[in-house]
Formats: sequence, C-alpha cells, structure tokens
Amino acid sequence: MDACACALEMLGIFVYVGAWLCTLATTIMPQWLTMSTELLAIESYELGLWETCVVQEVGGMECRSYDSLLGLSYDIKLARILMCISLAIGLLGILVAIPGLYLVNSCKGQEGHQTKKILTTMGGVLGILAGVLCLVPVSYVAHLAVLQFFDETVPEVVPRWEFGDALFCGWVGGFLLIVSGLLLVSSCLCSLTNHQPALRRYQVRSTDISPRKRSEYV
Repeated sequence: MDACACALEMLGIFVYVGAWLCTLATTIMPQWLTMSTELLAIESYELGLWETCVVQEVGGMECRSYDSLLGLSYDIKLARILMCISLAIGLLGILVAIPGLYLVNSCKGQEGHQTKKILTTMGGVLGILAGVLCLVPVSYVAHLAVLQFFDETVPEVVPRWEFGDALFCGWVGGFLLIVSGLLLVSSCLCSLTNHQPALRRYQVRSTDISPRKRSEYV
C-alpha cells in the first residue's frame, strides 16, 4: 500500500473520531435553540433535546429535564431518534474501520488485504450514513426555527427562538462525518488503482520468462 492511501486512511480515521465527538456534543448540548426577551435582558432561555435551561447573568444557569416523553413535540422526538441512531452508526463505523487500517497488522496475505479493504470501505459508508442522519434533524430544527421567526401572524413583540450553538456544532459534525467516510472510501480506491499496474507488470514478466525456460529445457 502506498503512502497516499495510508495518509488518506489516517486522516479519515482522525476526522471520523473528531466528528463523532462533535456529534455527541451536539446531542448532549441544551443550546439547540435560544430565546431572549427585550423586557428582561439579563435572562435567556435555551432549548435542547433532553432539557430546557434558563440562563441568568447573575444566578448562572438552571436546567430542567423534560417530564414526559409523550408530551414532547414531534420535532424533538425525531431529532432524538435520528441523533441517537447517528451516534450508534458512527461508533459502529469507527469500530469496523480501525481493524481495516493498513497500520493495524491483523491480517496477512492477499485475502487478508482484501478483508481489510472491505472493512475500511464499510466504515467509510457507515460514516457517510451517520453524517446524513446527523444533518437531517439539525437542519430540520433550524428550518422550523426560521419559519417561526418570520411568521407574520405572530406579533413582533413576542420573543422567538433563534439558532443555538448546538445547531452549528451539529452541522460541523455531520459534514465532517461525510468527509471522513469519503476519505476512507477514497483510500481503498487509491490502493486498488495502485495494485492493478503492479499485477499487470508481474503478468507480463511471467509471460516473457516462460518461453525462455521452455527453450532451455529443449
């Protein structure tokens, strides 16, 4: 395996782990949506997937978990499910891709190299899938916030939800998961293209040597 494919593998796995941690932080953070009022500037509200928080400049932050799962809105339920699935698939992709790395000498022989390529490709595909599943709920919650913010039927004096830090963190995590998956898949394709010319040269040399051997025996 050449240095280019090995570098793509290492870069892909490092980005993969960082993106998964970013996705985990997005799921846990309560700052999905934020809201502040002009009447009480020292107090603001934050909405997350698991709890809501009240932030005060003097008293700090106080959070409260949701009392009932059935009482949640459908967008929060959908975001919970998709983010948890994204984390599970992303973790599975990391565990599958690590044994397929070139630096991990777990398999030997031609069949072993083929198995490692399959594992790396599967890890990359799972990373792309995890990234898409992360981007969907984040973008959907942001879309609903935009629709409610520009709703003309709501008076302007009524406070509205705005983007929180968790949404930007989720966009970064989902995008990096897709990038890491593409890097892992590209490393496998790069190694395949590099092995094919070597195999052809070996076949040509073998065909050139065989007539000489025959003439010597004759």
